[in-house]
Amino acid sequence: MPLNERDRIEILMMIGVGDRMRTQQEVCRLFHEMHPDREPVSQSTVSRIERKYRELGHVRDAPRQGRPKINENVQQDVILSALENPHCTVRQVSRDLNIGKSSVSNIFKKVKYHPYRVRLIHELAEDDFDRRTEFCEYMMDHNNQNNGFIANILFSDEATFFLNGHVNRQNTRYWSQENPHWMQEYHTQHPQKVNVWAGIVRNRIVGPYFFDENLTGALVDAEVTGGSYMSQAGWQRSGQC
Repeated sequence: MPLNERDRIEILMMIGVGDRMRTQQEVCRLFHEMHPDREPVSQSTVSRIERKYRELGHVRDAPRQGRPKINENVQQDVILSALENPHCTVRQVSRDLNIGKSSVSNIFKKVKYHPYRVRLIHELAEDDFDRRTEFCEYMMDHNNQNNGFIANILFSDEATFFLNGHVNRQNTRYWSQENPHWMQEYHTQHPQKVNVWAGIVRNRIVGPYFFDENLTGALVDAEVTGGSYMSQAGWQRSGQC
């Protein structure tokens, strides 16, 4: 337990004055006898308290100076690292500049830099945008004509999980003061993969189902619904809009 100002004054009184001064060893023993439930003080502590009193005339704690200021040159180096490589990590900057990770984080926070994560999107062909607009118009027209139109559609989606790695959004970042809306296209065809399909109709979830081969409408209809669903309701698959 650290000594407070009252403890230090008590130690000064134990040291004494003039020809009645005690040795540091005697002061340590006396302090322990008077406070047996506390940690014993060392001779170096007694010496430091006595020296502080002789030099300053008191044994109070020095006023706190607040947080140490970060060197402006260091701050500029950190910002330059992010500008040169927006995908850098705090650990990389810390290692390259030989400064603490907490200092790097504090600098980024001070200059309002935020680690924006990559957004994965499907790779789009040139005519996909027009097709999506046409699909939206088609859906709106049919829904206006038949209020139950949407309820009879099985909306489905599929995902491909690669067995030899994938983009890790947690560790893929972009340092910037403004959101760069960073996106990365990913391909869904790869020889080592597992395909997953799931759908939703009304308030019911269908699936998920797992396939080793490439997904086609005929394959999913045969495996999931036994070929009966397509004749009963519309089917909106991922990639058809």
